[in-house]
Amino acid sequence: MEAYTGFAAVYDTFMDNVPYREWGGYIHSMLCEKGVKDGLVLDLGCGTGTMTEILAGYGYDMIGADNSEDMLELAMEKRIQSGHDILYLLQDMREFELYGTVRAVVSVCDSLNYITDPEDLENVFRLVNNYLDPGGIFLFDFNTEYKYREVMGDCTIAEDRGVCSFIWDNYYYEEERINEYDLTLFVRETGQPDPDTDEPDKEGQLYRRYTETHYQRAYTLEEMQRLLEKAGLVFEAAYDMDTKEVPGDTSERICVIAREHGKRQKDLAETEE
Repeated sequence: MEAYTGFAAVYDTFMDNVPYREWGGYIHSMLCEKGVKDGLVLDLGCGTGTMTEILAGYGYDMIGADNSEDMLELAMEKRIQSGHDILYLLQDMREFELYGTVRAVVSVCDSLNYITDPEDLENVFRLVNNYLDPGGIFLFDFNTEYKYREVMGDCTIAEDRGVCSFIWDNYYYEEERINEYDLTLFVRETGQPDPDTDEPDKEGQLYRRYTETHYQRAYTLEEMQRLLEKAGLVFEAAYDMDTKEVPGDTSERICVIAREHGKRQKDLAETEE
């Protein structure tokens, strides 16, 4: 996909219904349960840094990686306000690089659904395994096919927030298992010249129009598990993000936990040699 452009400026406005605090607390509890209570953590596909900031608040040394420069600019504004020492990297998750390993990698808000080629997703998982500490934890969520087909489907959603509004045309192509959403955004711009008077528009009556198209792929839990294992990771558990129970046929978002595999065994082999 192309990086977020016009949508970046209003992303947080339209995502204010996402329970980030609740998700952050859940992720923190899962990481603690797996023994990751501090240390370096990578937020892969961090967007505007909302979850990165929440996890930094729990005491983790956070790294955020995203391929949208506009989104990262907003994340860095949040960093200035919070004072958290977060490292942000402008990188595509399909080929991200770190300076060393981390204790955990997290990826939230269906970022991995944007990887529409299963081979690319397997490569993302390989990179995650490569950059995790021995036994490190990988925690991510993804939208299910049920959500794309039955909940989102072929529909149009419109919303007006005053300073901005959007029209979202959604299409799900069941055979290809690709979800397409076409966004038309109208963002209020104050201080810009009024085309009729050439005077600054102090009342904010002018709106700039943006259009973007995004694509996501529907994966099953079985496919995710298979790709994780092909990439060398060990699948540990999966939960419905709403119920925190075992995923079912009507789960809309699933949280997966996997563990790094290979480094400790390799180190032991080298030591024995």
